[in-house]
Amino acid sequence: MSYVSNREIAAMSAEAREARLLELQEELLQLRAEKSLGGTPASIGAYKATRRSIARLKTHMNNGWP
Repeated sequence: MSYVSNREIAAMSAEAREARLLELQEELLQLRAEKSLGGTPASIGAYKATRRSIARLKTHMNNGWP
């Protein structure tokens, strides 16, 4: 699951956000490897959704939002 909504992020604790960020970064690494090998991606929109979810998490963490 690569999509994380703002509501889900707001409900998470700081530790859970950091853990989810690591999970998403690992998932993005796997998607990039799959893309670079020339294979067909399992989900075409997963790459974009993962990048956006990472950005959403980092924004919450850097701005100190609840």
